[in-house]
Amino acid sequence: MMENHGEGENMLKTMYWENGALMILDQTALPLREHYIKAESCARVAEAIKKMEVRGAPAIGLAAAYGVALGALAFAGAPSGWDEHMKTAARALGETRPTAINLFWALRRMENKLQSLYAEYDVTEPSPETQAAFAAALLAEAERMAAEDERDNRLLGAAGAALVPENAAILTHCNAGALATGAYGTALGVVRAAWEAGKNPRVFADETRPCLQGARLTTWELQRDGIPVTLITDGMAGYLMQQGKIDIVLVGADRVAANGDIANKIGTYALAVLAQAHDIPFYAAAPTSTIDLRAGGGGDIPVEERDGDEVRRLGGVQIAPPEVSVYNPSFDITPAKYITGLVTEKGVLSPPNAASLLKLIS
Repeated sequence: MMENHGEGENMLKTMYWENGALMILDQTALPLREHYIKAESCARVAEAIKKMEVRGAPAIGLAAAYGVALGALAFAGAPSGWDEHMKTAARALGETRPTAINLFWALRRMENKLQSLYAEYDVTEPSPETQAAFAAALLAEAERMAAEDERDNRLLGAAGAALVPENAAILTHCNAGALATGAYGTALGVVRAAWEAGKNPRVFADETRPCLQGARLTTWELQRDGIPVTLITDGMAGYLMQQGKIDIVLVGADRVAANGDIANKIGTYALAVLAQAHDIPFYAAAPTSTIDLRAGGGGDIPVEERDGDEVRRLGGVQIAPPEVSVYNPSFDITPAKYITGLVTEKGVLSPPNAASLLKLIS
């Protein structure tokens, strides 16, 4: 019999605006320390994205939107150079991380808002007297995007919860929860919605080397909400499947190509192959802003490579020879043929392919 657990009273906020600054929950400090970074400039937001103090495709996009607003606020009242300043701010944000399409989606949306302001005021550049109004409008757009993100995550969660059997054991990878979004989450949004519906899911969380987002972040989020979670190393997932201990695999996505291929945290592809081998459904959960129809397939998605010290070191401790060569792609590509369905705020595509994706966002 299902038990309704209800929604957690204190929904986690990854970031929020306060007194002219963007407050960002520092995810590099979790789970040992919970504190917010006060980002008062576009440059500080870009630094937070680059350092993974804020991470997860939707969260990166939202942070970038606020970064654009901060850039505008910093320049308001200057006698000239507004347009070039705004382009420089957007460029700095766009150069932080290449794989998550939400970053570029958010920057395009802020650029579109800026262009609409030019049209509304019938100018090519705002005067010093109107720059404050432009900055306020850009901040309002970023706030609107944050509210839409939470709404869409809840819709996505409800759509995905219908796929989760009662008392299901869910395997997840990396962190696709509230920490990866503005609030609520994508893959963990599905888990939350299933929990709130009384389906009593329990989660196995891969630790997710090399940065341990599963161990540090996913377990912290789920324990905070009282949802049962068991931590495993990445290499244990196949054995759990072989033992019949996994009912469904649920991950996020940083970019979805036009043919249904996805880019997600390194290790996702292996889980998808294992899931198919064990006849376990494999779902990716992502908002439609993560769909990139300009990328025809996974081969068109740029995959970020990060510093080798993320692998050579663990928690600041050297665990490998300091000069050993390291290959450290942050993401991998999972072909659509391994994906049972893509869960979005507009419903579930099963299977995701060129026709269904085009229809979804047209």
